[in-house]
Amino acid sequence: MTTFTSSLPQDLLDQLDEQAKQLQLPKNKLIQRALELYLEHLERSAYVKSFKRAAKDHETMQIAEEGMTSYLRQLEEE
Repeated sequence: MTTFTSSLPQDLLDQLDEQAKQLQLPKNKLIQRALELYLEHLERSAYVKSFKRAAKDHETMQIAEEGMTSYLRQLEEE
């Protein structure tokens, strides 16, 4: 594991300390989990934006609809 050093506002550090005590976790583990969750959130947000963009693209929607039609035919045949 790599060591990372950073500066944070005192009020944020106080909140971190309080939560770490309440959860009985080391502060670094709480920061690690919070960062993992935030990065997952950013990734999901990027997917949502890309799907919204695709939904506005007529050609992309046509390809998706054709794919779904083909998929439904396959299901009916089985």
